[in-house]
Amino acid sequence: MVRLYTKDLNVSYDDRLIVKNLSIEIPDKKITTIIGSNGCGKSTLLKAMTRIISHQSGTIILDGESIAKENTKLLAKKMAILPQNPESASGLTVGELVSYGRFPYQKGFGRLTKKDLEVIDWALEVTGTEFFKYHPVDALSGGQRQRVWIAMALAQETEMIFLDEPTTYLDMAHQLEILELLQKLNHDQQRTIVMVLHDLNHAARFADHIIALKYGQIVKTGNAEEVITHEVLKEVFQIDALIGIDPRTHKPMCMTYNLLKGEDKHEKTIPTYSTTLASS
Repeated sequence: MVRLYTKDLNVSYDDRLIVKNLSIEIPDKKITTIIGSNGCGKSTLLKAMTRIISHQSGTIILDGESIAKENTKLLAKKMAILPQNPESASGLTVGELVSYGRFPYQKGFGRLTKKDLEVIDWALEVTGTEFFKYHPVDALSGGQRQRVWIAMALAQETEMIFLDEPTTYLDMAHQLEILELLQKLNHDQQRTIVMVLHDLNHAARFADHIIALKYGQIVKTGNAEEVITHEVLKEVFQIDALIGIDPRTHKPMCMTYNLLKGEDKHEKTIPTYSTTLASS
């Protein structure tokens, strides 16, 4: 099932066309990851689909209607976005920041209702941040702050969550923690997750659907086995990648790679193989 899709989408910054005639579908209740080199239009696409920025031509359709015509508060009840660099939460406690997720449900300057408070506590519990409710956001570690921002997105009670590089600046353990949380939200609550990731192995491991972009256009879409391949990575990133099989997840993984620039660019036969290492 597809609720959100674009058709012939064009998005520009100033006079520079970033996203070009892009037609994509976002599978409902799945995890979709967008990959591509810096400047290829990943973040621009995410912002356009959530109406943070406008598009010049083409359409973005959600539930059969153009998002350009959707009421702002109604749209905020359907989709939440966590940008790459969230605005500063200086001076706010964790509970106060998460409460901002209830804005689409408030009327005027009304106070938080009993339902609002229940949802805030639920979002804190699901993300494992309830202990920090009265702590200043500034006092938290990077991984803790990221979970709090996700809690705020959850408090919006949207069926779709968009995240722009949610693992940036986090160490390996916290990266895995955030991605496993998003996977749990998808599995347990059927949330549609759309995120931009730089780590190809994370994309292969956690995504049901991957969109590979180059210069604002699609190179390949599909599951990890279809997208994380030597040929696709060569086209998208200009690398000569050795693709193996993750012994734990049985998903493809990029074992190592070389830059193609300045090297022999003739086709090479790269064996795909699996290792017999046991999972621990």
